[in-house]
Amino acid sequence: MESTRTLLDACLSLDGGALVLQACDPSRNIRRHWHIELRRDLFGWIVVEWRWGRIGTAGQSRSLAFEQEGEAWRLVRRLLVRRAGAERRIGVAYRPAS
Repeated sequence: MESTRTLLDACLSLDGGALVLQACDPSRNIRRHWHIELRRDLFGWIVVEWRWGRIGTAGQSRSLAFEQEGEAWRLVRRLLVRRAGAERRIGVAYRPAS
């Protein structure tokens, strides 16, 4: 868990930053991307935005705003736990994009 937190700290901060993950298996035609970003809006709220879809497409996105930092990080953790289960669900693990 500590290495995950270190990765998050390196990629995500409230001053901006993003974490981009990809799951690829050419033999099964799986090419997915997942992107999460944290930032503060003009009112001081913390906005968590995440995008997902097939690599090379516009995909889908969703964003939520939080007044408290802890709530935003709870959502980020929940979303990352879901990504960590991708290998079990789709047979391919998400990896940091290069």
